[in-house]
Amino acid sequence: MLRLTNNLTRQKEEFQPLEPGKVKMYVCGPTVYGLLHIGNGRTFMFWDVARRYLEHRGYEVMYVQNFTDIDDKIINRAAEEGISAADVAEKYTLAYFEDMDGLGLRRATHYPRATDHVEHMVAHIQGLVDKGLAYPVDGDVYYRVARFEGYGKLSGRKTEDNEAGARVDVDKRKEDASDFALWKAAKPGEPAWESPWGKGRPGWHIECSAMVRDLMGDTIDIHAGGVDLKFPHHENEIAQSEGLTEQPFVRFWMHTAFLNFELVKMSKSVGNIKTVRDMLQAFGAQALRIFFLQTHYSQELTFSEEAIKAAEAGWLKLRKTLARIEQGPEALGTGDDEVRALQAGLVEAFNTAMDDDFNTPAAIAQFFETGDALRRLRAKGASAVLVADVVARMRELADVVGLDLSAPDVADVELGDELTTGLLDTLVSIRAEAKATKNWALADKVRNDLKALGVQLVDQKDGSTSWEIIPRVLA
Repeated sequence: MLRLTNNLTRQKEEFQPLEPGKVKMYVCGPTVYGLLHIGNGRTFMFWDVARRYLEHRGYEVMYVQNFTDIDDKIINRAAEEGISAADVAEKYTLAYFEDMDGLGLRRATHYPRATDHVEHMVAHIQGLVDKGLAYPVDGDVYYRVARFEGYGKLSGRKTEDNEAGARVDVDKRKEDASDFALWKAAKPGEPAWESPWGKGRPGWHIECSAMVRDLMGDTIDIHAGGVDLKFPHHENEIAQSEGLTEQPFVRFWMHTAFLNFELVKMSKSVGNIKTVRDMLQAFGAQALRIFFLQTHYSQELTFSEEAIKAAEAGWLKLRKTLARIEQGPEALGTGDDEVRALQAGLVEAFNTAMDDDFNTPAAIAQFFETGDALRRLRAKGASAVLVADVVARMRELADVVGLDLSAPDVADVELGDELTTGLLDTLVSIRAEAKATKNWALADKVRNDLKALGVQLVDQKDGSTSWEIIPRVLA
C-alpha cells in the first residue's frame, strides 16, 4: 500500500488516485532565464524517480512540467544579453533539456509553456473577476485574498506573511497588501498580450493554475515542487483554482527540501550556486543521483564534494562485486534456497521502502545488503545461475530509481584490486567445494597456502567463509 506525506493535511496518507490506475501529476518547472543549479537538479530528479516508481507499480502517469517563459527575470536577462525575452526563454529551455537528459530524466508527458496558454489565463482571470474574487486597477488585475476563506491552509501562514520580495507587488492601489497580481499592464518594450483590461502579461502564479486546468482538469492527484514554492506560489495556486472551480485543486501536495551549501540554501539570489552542468562534468549523473537518493526527499541535504565521491565509490564497489560473483565459476549449489529467498525478500523490501513515502534511502540500502549477502552465499557455494538471477532483478529495481547496477567498464575498474579480490573469492569457492566433498587435504592446502601469502580465511557460523589481509609487522 503506497502511503505519501500530504503537506496539505500534514499527514502520511494512503494514496489512491481519482481515476483507478491513472495518476495526474504536475511538477512546477523552471523559470528559464539561466542555467539550473544543482538544487533544481535534486528536485527535478526526485520527482522523475517518483514518476518512475508509480509506473513500476502499474499506474499510467500523466506527468506535466511547465516552463515559465515570461517573467521579470527573463525580461531583465534579455536586457543584459541584448536579445529578446523570447530568445532568452528558448535558449535556457534548450539548456534545461540538455541538463535533464544529462541527469537521465525521462521526458514528461507534456511541457506546457506559459506563453502558449495566455488565452487560458485570461479566461481564468475573467472568471475570478466575475465572481468578485479579483479586481482590475489601471490595467492590472489583483486577487482578493480576503475573499478566499481557505487561504493559508497549505503553508499555515497568514496573509500578512506575504513577502514583498517573493514576486508579490507592493502597490498602494491594491485593496489589501496581501492581494497578488493576476495580470500586469504592459510596460514599454516588454512582451504583451491582449486582454479585457488592456495589453499586458500574466502574473507568475496564474500560469500554473491555468495550465493545470487546461491540460489536466479541475482536480489532480499530485502537485509537486521545491519547498520554496509552498508559499506564496502554491498557496496562490490553490486560491486561484479553487476560487474559480469550487473543487479541490490538488489531493496530494508534496515538496522536496532545500539543498544547502555550507549550511546556507543554494540559490541564484544568494550567489552560491553550482550548476547542474558543472556538476555533471565534475562527477557524472550516477554519482549525483546516488548522492541525492541516499537522503529522503523531505530532508534538507548539504552539498559536499566529499560526500558525492563517497557515494559514488560505494556504488561502484557494489557494481564490481555483483559483476564478479555472477561471472565466477559454477558451484555445488550450497545455499541455493537462501539465494531464492533473498530475491523474494529484496523485491518485497524494495517495494515496502518505496511505498513508504518514496523512501529511497531505505530502498537503496536493500541493494547493498543484498549484494553483501550474495557475496557470502557465493563464497559458501551457491549456484552462479541463481545468483545471476538475483543480480538481474537487482538491476531491474535499480533502474526504477534511475540507477545503474551493470558491470562497470574496464576504465572504471582498478585492475590490480579487482583481480586480487576475484582470485581470492575463487579460491574460497574452491575450498568450499572441497569441504563439501570431504576433500580435506585440498581444503587445508588452500587455507594454509593463503595464510602463507598473508591472507586469513575466517569460517562463519552460517557456513560461509570470508577473508582478510593479515597485517604485516615490520622489523
